[in-house]
Amino acid sequence: MTAAAPERMPALYLSHGAPPLADDPLWPGQLAGWAADLPRPRAVLVVSAHWEDAPLAIGATTTVPLVYDFWGFPEHYYQVTYPAPGAPELAEDVRKLLRRVGSPVQDVPDRGLDHGAYVPLVEMFPDADVPVLQVSMPTLDPVGLLEIGRRLAPLRDEGVLIVGSGFFTHNLAALRHAGSQPPAWSAEFDDWGHRALDAQDVDALLDFERTSPAGRLAHPRTEHFAPLFVTLGAAESELGNQRSIIDGFWMGLAKRSVQFG
Repeated sequence: MTAAAPERMPALYLSHGAPPLADDPLWPGQLAGWAADLPRPRAVLVVSAHWEDAPLAIGATTTVPLVYDFWGFPEHYYQVTYPAPGAPELAEDVRKLLRRVGSPVQDVPDRGLDHGAYVPLVEMFPDADVPVLQVSMPTLDPVGLLEIGRRLAPLRDEGVLIVGSGFFTHNLAALRHAGSQPPAWSAEFDDWGHRALDAQDVDALLDFERTSPAGRLAHPRTEHFAPLFVTLGAAESELGNQRSIIDGFWMGLAKRSVQFG
């Protein structure tokens, strides 16, 4: 008897939250419920806002310590572990797909998962039994990241869950609002982004700094929006089959998270 073919996986863009996400009364359950509704992935490929390195770097393919890339938090956040299996076969597939089109690839074998990867995965796959591979963003150019997503798209047919992990709005310095309502710039950008996704207006999203309201305020530096473009490239054939799984705000930031396929 031959093994069943892997199920085609969706592609995700999620807002990952800081380490205290684990203490939020709502968000961890939303991530867990989302994962429960997904097909079981053979592996997870993560592109996080918190790893920029050029040329594109492939992280650890064995289980190594996490990267606690944050400062000033209570000690228990630095005690979190997530010993997910490495994904060496997936790493080799990534190398082949990118080198086939002349894109250089480097290996950083001791680079563990950063909080943009492990914080949501702890909630989504708490048993740490799904192999995980993180790769870097070699650029913040939306067009370049879209092309990387296109090159990685065939992995979805091999049972790989491609995850772009960022934050739909991200300007910590501008969070000076009071009360329960998000700041206007965050709400306006979130509404615009939701409508652009629904309209499949990739051109507007690519040029978001000029086409969106408060784009430069919502993302003064674009690393938290950038992973969306990897996801869009990986899901280019299914842009009409997308939905926001999580919306709303956390500490004033839009936590919109989207599934394609």
